[in-house]
This record gives sequence, structure tokens and C-alpha cells, in this order.
Amino acid sequence: MALGGDHAGFELKGVLREALRARGCVVTDLGTHTRATTDYPPYCLAVGEAVAAGRVDWGIVLGGSGQGEQIAANKVRGIRAALCHDPHMAQLARRHNDANVLAMGGRIVAAVLALDIVEAFITTEFEAGRHVRRLNLIREYEERTSEEPSVRARLRTRPAG
Repeated sequence: MALGGDHAGFELKGVLREALRARGCVVTDLGTHTRATTDYPPYCLAVGEAVAAGRVDWGIVLGGSGQGEQIAANKVRGIRAALCHDPHMAQLARRHNDANVLAMGGRIVAAVLALDIVEAFITTEFEAGRHVRRLNLIREYEERTSEEPSVRARLRTRPAG
């Protein structure tokens, strides 16, 4: 399991890291390692890359709301990051979407609830069946567009503000 996030997720990351280790999980903490204000994308991308490369089975990204962290992790090809603020959403993310990264907001979710969400996420199996076809459609799109110059150009030239 890889963990990462910014300063707003720092405290919750520590709680989850220790709980996961107590459960017997091998945990890789990819930062941040302090409460100092920092940007979340490098940490969330690192978690996504660790999952996509197969160095870990799952990842958890944390920030203030979890929204930006989910978006950043989902930029890594093959990552299916799900923002979950309750255990039911975590179960659905695993069961129907084979989510491999969990995103949560440290300013939204209390630690006791976050522990339940993580438990639901790591103990729920992917249902497969009809969901495989849908995930394949997403994978095919990723493969088809990841090298398309016009897509990259549009993303780079998006107007500010």
C-alpha cells in the first residue's frame, strides 16, 4: 500500500499508516513528511505511479477535500482513483470500478470513519462481470488518446482563470 498527500492530509495519513501497519500491511509513505504547506500533485502522482508499476497493490491519496488528489492520481495511466467519504462508496468503487487508489479528504473525513472506509476498500473484491467491459472501454480510450498530439496540445493550452 502506498500513501501520499499534502499537508492537509498529513495527520490522517499518519493515522492510516499506523493502522495499516498494525493490520500487517506493508506501507510505503511517499510523503509529505511534514505539516509544512505543500502542493499535492507530486505525492499523488507518485502514489499512482507506484500502483501502476505494480510496486504496490493499492494507494491512498489524501488532502483537504480529496478532490484534487483524486484528479492528480487519475492522470497516471491505468489508475482508477475513487473519492470516497463513506464505506459504501469505497465498496462500490472496488466492486464495480476495480478502483486501485482511494482518495479522501483529511478536512472532510474523521479518522475513525477513514479507518472504516479503508477497511471497506481493501476487503472488497472486484465483481468483474459486466464491469470488465466498461473498464476495457476506459483502458482502450487511454491507450488511443495518450499519444495523440492534439489531446496533449489542448491540455497544455487551456486558458488560465
